[in-house]
Amino acid sequence: MDLQTTTYLVVGASFALYIGIAIWARAGSTSEFYVAGGGVHPVMNGMATAADWMSAASFISMAGLISNMGYGGGLFLMGWTGGYVLLAMLLAPYLRKFGKFTVPQFIGDRFYSKSASTVAVLCLLTASLTYIIGQMTGVGVAFSRFLGVSSDTGIYIGQAIVFMYAVFGGMKGITYTQVAQYIVLISAYIIPAIFISLQLTGNPIPQLGLGSNIVGQDISLLAKLDQVVTDLGFGKYTTSTAGSTLNMFVYTMSLMIGTAGLPHVIMRFFTVPKVSDARSSAGWALIFIALLYTTAPAVAAMAKTNLIRTITPGVVMNNADPFAPESQIKADERPDWMKRWEKTGLLKFEDKNGDGRIQYYNDKTKNPEVLKKAEAAGWKGNELTVNADIIVLANPEIALLPNWVIALVAAGGLAAALSTAAGLLMAISSAVSHDLVKGVFAPDISEKNELLAGKIAMAVAIVISGWLGLNPPGFAAGTVALAFGIAASSLFPAIMMGIFSKKMNKEGAIAGMLAGLFVTLFYVFAHKGIFFIKGTDFLPMIGGANSFFGITPEAFGAIGACVNFAVAFVVDKMTKEPPEHIQAMVENVRIPRGSKAVDGAH
Repeated sequence: MDLQTTTYLVVGASFALYIGIAIWARAGSTSEFYVAGGGVHPVMNGMATAADWMSAASFISMAGLISNMGYGGGLFLMGWTGGYVLLAMLLAPYLRKFGKFTVPQFIGDRFYSKSASTVAVLCLLTASLTYIIGQMTGVGVAFSRFLGVSSDTGIYIGQAIVFMYAVFGGMKGITYTQVAQYIVLISAYIIPAIFISLQLTGNPIPQLGLGSNIVGQDISLLAKLDQVVTDLGFGKYTTSTAGSTLNMFVYTMSLMIGTAGLPHVIMRFFTVPKVSDARSSAGWALIFIALLYTTAPAVAAMAKTNLIRTITPGVVMNNADPFAPESQIKADERPDWMKRWEKTGLLKFEDKNGDGRIQYYNDKTKNPEVLKKAEAAGWKGNELTVNADIIVLANPEIALLPNWVIALVAAGGLAAALSTAAGLLMAISSAVSHDLVKGVFAPDISEKNELLAGKIAMAVAIVISGWLGLNPPGFAAGTVALAFGIAASSLFPAIMMGIFSKKMNKEGAIAGMLAGLFVTLFYVFAHKGIFFIKGTDFLPMIGGANSFFGITPEAFGAIGACVNFAVAFVVDKMTKEPPEHIQAMVENVRIPRGSKAVDGAH
């Protein structure tokens, strides 16, 4: 059976499974729509949480980023995994003890203010809509490559699938669909990794294969990769860093506290019956997440090795000179997988010197010896551009794996993007219908009408997210790190202070959230050249153009969080402390014994 037919069958079967589950588990009440009735088993909730949290960024982009960045890409592993541990240990049990539906509802009740809840909704919508752009883009990439349709058509199909199981099923349908999506995505990630690890190292366990010797050679995979990339003028794979040490630290912190502040992940802990179940499901989710996250470095290194071996035959396996003409593949002999990915625009070949061969060297190399050899070989600049997002999706094709494995990876990439998109849409829907419509504008709305409002909000959010996927704003295109920065700078400090500072009042929380949100957005926009004063960038030129001590906009969320905390505590000291009953409630929430029923009531 050919690849296209196999892909249609595998992806079609996965979509049929998701829709079937949604029909079986459709929501009939607001409790089922918002928190799946509060009765999800901890193991299933852990699996659903893992699928919700491991987005297209984790499945499609993370290994690609590590592959491109080497050691420096480890900040994504540390930031996202560390953030999940922070969420599980410091936030989830206490928020579950509170017994509400949503993060804005917690903030509104804890800070005894509808204004605080409304500001939290603003922060949630900003973070969630920014995040969802990456998911819809991932859907478009996977569809355009594997199903032979345009990226735009892929996004439309993705919208339709999410609409079917999210609008009708609510959190209940999403939860059980995400369990199925986790099984699909983890299988799609690990099975190709096992195949490729066996090919390169003879070890079936990718995590061990990463440190094993290459088949037929007395040198480890990582050592060989270091040797090859430095020969090509790139930085050493195992020691390259992402900018300055300060930026790497701040970036990791931003991802960590941003993960802990993501509302669509926090909502998952409201779906279990008890506080102990919240802790248990957090532990299970960490196990399920670790399966992918410990495999990612191996996938990244092996994909990089196979990519170089394809472009420069013999260099990896036979120590051939990368600058010799025979080491460079002829352009008209490039493999079919390269031609297929070129059609997506994510892989580009340009024969700059007209010699009919692909020369893959670092344009920015600072090694004079490499530069001299490259120029002697007729080099006029790197001729191959590889987008990080194709590394995982193209990996089985590069390694010439069976068609069913390639099709499974397509289904896995779509499962990762759709599962997180559904979780984000649920967070957006509940914020609008429960926190704005019921909490602010129509407190006496009936349960039936609130459920209808939630479904309408979900449908509108799907339309908006699709439009953003089709027309991504320049400041957010290609990255979800900004969404983590927004959550880090706005929601995380408010949640932390709401749980652990019984003296924090509503004025401090509101001022802190607004300050953190706007200073982060200002930095992002200014870094992209949107703010100018007489033709000069507004930001101080410290550490490079458009930067503050060399900190990139994706990393600025941690600085925004510091601003949030500082402003909140200053304003808190200048205003009245919270009422006694609020302080008593905080004391009660911090002792996670027993639990209220999940009814979402004020």
